[in-house]
Amino acid sequence: MKNIYNLFVKGRKLAKKGRPLEAIMLLEQAKKHQPQKGSIREELARAYYNCSLYFSAKKEFRKALDIDAANDYAHYGLGLCLLKEGKFSNALGHFKIALAMKPNSKVYKESLSKYEMILKEK
Repeated sequence: MKNIYNLFVKGRKLAKKGRPLEAIMLLEQAKKHQPQKGSIREELARAYYNCSLYFSAKKEFRKALDIDAANDYAHYGLGLCLLKEGKFSNALGHFKIALAMKPNSKVYKESLSKYEMILKEK
């Protein structure tokens, strides 16, 4: 268990240092050992997203939500992935859920406002 936690921590640090590909390698190893750990799935999804691997990111954000539907960041991240697919209405739904879970989040508020305006223009 300690080794898996170390993989997760090292992966997270690499991702925060702007090295998401290296983070993915470690986080995928952690996921193999603990596939039902939402925090691993979320961090892995972030790393995939930051590598522009949106399909993989979406899959991991969805799995994180299967594990814990109250994961506000997974809703937000899934919304970002859906935007990349041009699915604005679906993305807005996830932004709204994330904001409802964490109403003081400036990032969630700004994203929701920005994309609501874009959707109205269409």
